Amino acid sequence: MLFFLGQPSPGQQSVQQIPALTLARNEFAAGHMAEAVAQFRQSQQAPDPPALSASDTLSFATALSATGDNHAALDVLAAGLKLAPNSAPLIDAEGALIAQSGDLDKAVSLFAEAVSQNPTLFSAHYHLGVALLSVGRPEEALPHLENAVASQPDNFDAQLQLGRTLSTLHSDDEALTHLHRAVELRPAAAGPQATYALALALQGSGDAKAALPLFDLALADPAISDSSALTNAGLAHTQTGDANGGLALYAKALALGPDTATLREDYGATYLQQVDLNDAIAQFQAGLKLEPDNAHLHYDLGLAYKLKDDLPSAVPEFERAAALDSSLPDPAFTLGIIYMQQGRFAESAAQLKQAVALQPQNGDAWALLGSVLKEADDPKGAADALKRAIALRPDQPSLHIQLATLEAQAGDKDGAAAERKIAADLSRAAINHQRASFALKSGRALLDQNQLNEAVYQLNTAAQADPKSPEPHQLLADAYNRLGKAEEAKHETQRAKELAQP
Repeated sequence: MLFFLGQPSPGQQSVQQIPALTLARNEFAAGHMAEAVAQFRQSQQAPDPPALSASDTLSFATALSATGDNHAALDVLAAGLKLAPNSAPLIDAEGALIAQSGDLDKAVSLFAEAVSQNPTLFSAHYHLGVALLSVGRPEEALPHLENAVASQPDNFDAQLQLGRTLSTLHSDDEALTHLHRAVELRPAAAGPQATYALALALQGSGDAKAALPLFDLALADPAISDSSALTNAGLAHTQTGDANGGLALYAKALALGPDTATLREDYGATYLQQVDLNDAIAQFQAGLKLEPDNAHLHYDLGLAYKLKDDLPSAVPEFERAAALDSSLPDPAFTLGIIYMQQGRFAESAAQLKQAVALQPQNGDAWALLGSVLKEADDPKGAADALKRAIALRPDQPSLHIQLATLEAQAGDKDGAAAERKIAADLSRAAINHQRASFALKSGRALLDQNQLNEAVYQLNTAAQADPKSPEPHQLLADAYNRLGKAEEAKHETQRAKELAQP
């Protein structure tokens, strides 16, 4: 998290011009912080030193902080706040120093006070948003970071922290908008920590491709290249399809240490991606030695065993994962499938009910639950599950056929007939789509080969199979023009235009 003491806001300068104070201001403006500190101190050692303005107080405190003397900076701010107790910049600066010391709760209250004193102060909104995000209150952080971005849309830090907050709130599309803007704004002088933070935020929001070059830039700094950073960068390589690059970084992270369950899980998942099942199993087992109750590792190990067709080893791992973390949908869904394949319908139904409770939008799980409940002699439950599956997967003919069978058994002949008609229409549409695609592809190839009569036959077939598509008519117009059939070409051109209208 980045907390900074704001630059001094324009303020009334001291009427009495003291050379040391003037020099202090000049040194501060030039970025010479140690020299500015010396001159500020000298100005206050005069026989009758003037009271520093709020602007000078902030400059003095900022210079002290920049030279590593936060305690003295806090003393200077405290003195300034006695003279200007409602100064939002000084309150904000005190909060920034408190935040750097680790007392975020106190910092939050100070930043909130600064915002109340000056609702337009960029740094106060920015700092309050960052602090709230740091203490796990992203919903409260969001409006302050949105305010900061609205105030300074070209500020790299504000765009980065707003993107991180939106990602934490699972608003990934919005998060990526701000994170990509941060990438555009990232100054050449941005340090490796800021670059790494941006890479992590992009990865967390689902854009590993954009994160990858930033990880590579950050890792060029030895201070960043620890095991955790290498693991995250390795994951980005794996997520973008570069499994070998990921494996190399995991190996380097493991050599650096410490050995962690997260590293072993990512390492094993990359081997799993390459269908190197034995090495994947070895990594997951190593991770479980470090964290025996890690539900994710038990699930991953079970999946590797399942891919090896070793169900006696896989099932206990899935069961252990489900027992350790009942909020994970994958173990329940996978166990539901395995139990169904083994004819253990009651156990399968229990697992699939757990899966759909955790993931109500999983149409495949609802469809499987419907099939299992039918086998378990629960026709009403099966029909309800199939209706949920159809709502999520309306274009699957098999779901309508299963539902029609259940409705017929329940004596609902009209409902069964309606479902069979829907299934037949969907099947016919699927067949026509396949037929149209094949005929269109053939017609296009024949046209390229100048086999015009054969092309016309195939393109007419495509137009009949998919009467709403303009492309067969466009190609027919071309074929008829080449054959010298102007009237037919004109008709097909007109038909293509009509179908292309919204």
